[in-house]
Amino acid sequence: MNPNAILTYGQVLPPGQNRHPIPRRPASCWHPERTPTQHSSTPARSASTRRSNREDDAGDQAATEAAVTVMHAALKARMARRLTTVISDTNTDAGVRKSLINAARAHGVPVVALLVATPADVCVRRQDVRGPDRAVPEDVVRRQHADAVAAFPQLRGEGFDHVVFADHIHRLEPFLQRASDARRRDMGWDGGAGLGSLLLVRRVFGPDVLPLWTWRDGSDLAGGDRVGEIRLGKDRLLLALRTNVDGEGDTGFDLLTCCPYEDDCTARAWQPVYSVTDLLVAHTSDRPHPDTVCTVHGGPDDVGQEADDHDRAWDDDPEGRADLEAQAVKAISA
Repeated sequence: MNPNAILTYGQVLPPGQNRHPIPRRPASCWHPERTPTQHSSTPARSASTRRSNREDDAGDQAATEAAVTVMHAALKARMARRLTTVISDTNTDAGVRKSLINAARAHGVPVVALLVATPADVCVRRQDVRGPDRAVPEDVVRRQHADAVAAFPQLRGEGFDHVVFADHIHRLEPFLQRASDARRRDMGWDGGAGLGSLLLVRRVFGPDVLPLWTWRDGSDLAGGDRVGEIRLGKDRLLLALRTNVDGEGDTGFDLLTCCPYEDDCTARAWQPVYSVTDLLVAHTSDRPHPDTVCTVHGGPDDVGQEADDHDRAWDDDPEGRADLEAQAVKAISA
């Protein structure tokens, strides 16, 4: 998607107006359902939010001039970087619209007027659910609504490249495009390196773990299986990538841990982990995972070493074992 400026002209227009033709797939446009909160992360905030930041009152119309000055400073900085930018305001004043159009033109980006066809009475009623510091007086709402209706036919002539109504926006398409672009980057399908072997790490443990992950190629900790390390400061976790879990060809990770079956055992033990939650539990819990396998003592279902030796002795002498069993049966029946 080419960088572009999205400048919203108005939030209110009555339904049924004759609308200018628009491209079937306009540039990625959006309009927030509500004014962003003071600390929300958005491409460019509305003047009401700027008023809130500067005057502690988002509905204070007297603070609009100062708020617009701050908003234009942010707009200028984003336009210099050719970033898609949304100005979420009514912008019913022609002079305000002209300054926004000029800002876009100065940086060679297209400008779009985005309108929401909302009846004036609905706009007034919606002020009732706003707090006192955000509600706009009814006379101001109705005046802005009337100004928007009057200005609508001239918007193209003012210099807007497109006049788009919110109900015509293909909202799912830009969302899927962004998701597809991110996926292509991760896979290296865009010509880049992609995530490669880190794809599996992210899928299992999430994106936050990726900056902490390092493959320790050449390590013999896991009997030839690939070993990775999660490190943050002095804390670290070592994991083995298993590529044939249970002999079924499945892939998963085991965490290197201590033997849970013998206090004096210094052998390596491996605990299966399936998510970042498993890592947290393993890192903070004193209780061993029930599926932990020690390289000496085996897993929880394995019998003791002496019992193993006893069974192997019987299996090595099947005839002697059969003879003893026959003697035991004769003694019982006597």
